Amino acid sequence: MIRAEYERWLAHDLEDPDLLPELLKIRDNEDEIKDRFAVSLKFGTAGLRGTLGAGTNRMNIWVVRQATQGLANWVLTQGGTQTVAITYDSRLKSDVFSKEAAGVLAANGINVRIYDTLMPVPALSFATRYYQCNAGIMVTASHNPAKYNGYKAYGPDGCQMTDDAAAIVYSEIQKTDVLTGAKRISFAEGVEKGLIRFVGDDCKKAFYEAIEARQVRPGLARTSGLKLVYSPLNGTGLVPVTHVLHDMGITDITIVPEQEYPNGYFTTCPYPNPEIFEALKYGLALAKEVDADLMLATDPDADRVGIAMRCPDGSYELVSGNEMGVLLLDYICAGRIEKGTMPKNPVAVMSIVSTPLADAVAAHYGVELRHVLTGFKWIGDQIARLEAAGEVDRFIFGFEESYGYLAGPYVRDKDAVIASMLICEMAAYYRSIGSSIKQRLEEIYAQYGRYLNKVDSFEFPGLSGMDKMAGIMKGLRENAPKEFAGIAVKEVMDCNDPDATGLPKANVLIYRLEDGSTVIVRPSGTEPKIKTYFTTKGNDLAEAQAKKDQLADACKPILS
Repeated sequence: MIRAEYERWLAHDLEDPDLLPELLKIRDNEDEIKDRFAVSLKFGTAGLRGTLGAGTNRMNIWVVRQATQGLANWVLTQGGTQTVAITYDSRLKSDVFSKEAAGVLAANGINVRIYDTLMPVPALSFATRYYQCNAGIMVTASHNPAKYNGYKAYGPDGCQMTDDAAAIVYSEIQKTDVLTGAKRISFAEGVEKGLIRFVGDDCKKAFYEAIEARQVRPGLARTSGLKLVYSPLNGTGLVPVTHVLHDMGITDITIVPEQEYPNGYFTTCPYPNPEIFEALKYGLALAKEVDADLMLATDPDADRVGIAMRCPDGSYELVSGNEMGVLLLDYICAGRIEKGTMPKNPVAVMSIVSTPLADAVAAHYGVELRHVLTGFKWIGDQIARLEAAGEVDRFIFGFEESYGYLAGPYVRDKDAVIASMLICEMAAYYRSIGSSIKQRLEEIYAQYGRYLNKVDSFEFPGLSGMDKMAGIMKGLRENAPKEFAGIAVKEVMDCNDPDATGLPKANVLIYRLEDGSTVIVRPSGTEPKIKTYFTTKGNDLAEAQAKKDQLADACKPILS
C-alpha cells in the first residue's frame, strides 16, 4: 500500500519541480519511501507542521491543498462572512503555500483576505478579527529549522483553532484525496473573480494603532536616548517592529545586517529561535560594538521575542522568558497604577509551566493571575471568557515561559510586536530614572526570592519516536516516582484528569516536591520531544542552580 501510494505520486503531475526528482532519488530505498508515505501529517489545533518534501508525511502543495479543502468544508457549514484571512512568513515556499491555500478556498466560493507581503502571526490574528472571518491561516513553522514549514489554523476569534473545530477539519481532510480531492483555481483567477482580495491599509493601520494604544507611559521613550540593536532573524518582524518603535520615538535602532531581510534558509542560525544563544550571536556582537542598551530578536513569524540587556560592567546578559514575563507584569502593573489606567479587578494569565514568581508579583499588585495549559490559545480562551462577560478590559497581560507575551485583547495569540514595544518602553523608563532592566530584575529577586526556571528537552526522532514518548508517559503514570534526587514527591497532578486539575485534559504531569521545587513533564505538541520544566528556589542563584542540576540528573534515566 505504501509503495502503491509512492508510485501514484510518481505518475502524477506534481507541478512543483522539486518533488519529482526527490521521489526518483529514493526509488530503491524502502525506508525513505516509508518515511514519506507510511503516515500523513496530522492536522491538530496547531494545524500542520513537517519537513518540506514529497509525500503525505511532508509539507508540499498537495498536503496544503488537502488541508485547505478540509478547512473549506468546515467553513462552508459556519455561515457568517464565509471569509478566511491568510498570511505567511519568510520560510521556503511559504508564499507559494499561502497562494495555494487561497486558490482552494476561492474554488469553494470562500472569500479570502491575504496580506500582500509577509506578516507575523499577530497580524493574521488581527485581520481574522478585523474582517470578521470564519478562520485564519498562517503559513509558518515558527522557530523550527529551515527544512520545516507549517500551517497554523485560527478560528473566528483570532485564536488558534479549538479542539472540536480541528477534529472536524481533520475528519474532512481524511475524506479528501491528497492528489485529486481538493477543488482549486489559480490565485490569479481568484483575484479576477473578486474572491481573493488583499488586506487593506485600513486593517494594517488599525493593527498598529491597537498595539500603540497599549503603551503604559506614552511619550516617555522619545526623550530616553535608548540605543537598540534588533534582529528579525530573517523573518517577518522587521517592518512591524521598527514601525511601532519609530512611532513611539525610538529611532536609534541598528539592525543586524546578516539577519535583516527575509531568508528562509536561515544561514546565520540553524535554529532561528530567540530562546537559543546561537541565534543571538550576531546581535550580541553588534550590541557590544555599538554599545547598545538593549538587544532584541524576534523569531521568523514574530510571535516570540528574546532580549539581552546590558549590565553595569558592560557585558550583556540574556533574559529568560520567565524573567521577561515577570518584568513586564511588574512594569505594566506599577505603571498602570501610577497612571491611573489599571482596570478594576485586573486579570493576568500564564501557562502552568511558567514561573511561580509571577504569582508573587501579581499578588503584590492585587492582580488575579489565572493558570492555563501550555499553548497561547488557552490564554486567548481566558480573554474570550472575559469578553463574553463584557469584562475584556480587565485583561492586562498574558505570557508563557517560551518567550510569548500579549498585553491587550486586540489579538488572541502571542505578539512579539507589542512585546518589543513594551520591553523598549520599560528599558527607556528605567534608564530615565537612573536604573536598568537588570537592576529591576535583581530588586524583584531580592523582594520575592531567587527563583530559577529551566527547561530541558529529550528528543525522539523517527517514526518510532512518538511511540517511545507515549511509552515513557505511560510508565510515569503506572509507576509514579516517589522522589527526585532524594527529595520526596509531595503531590502529583496528572492533567489527563480534568476533574483533579480544573483544566482541560492534557498530557502533562506535575510533581510538587517537599522542598518547594517543581518538576513538570510534558511531550511537545509540535515536535518529537519531551520537555521537562524545573522550578527551584534558593538563597542565591548558585543554590537554585545546584538544586536544578540534581533534579535534571535524576530525570535523565527516566526520560532517555
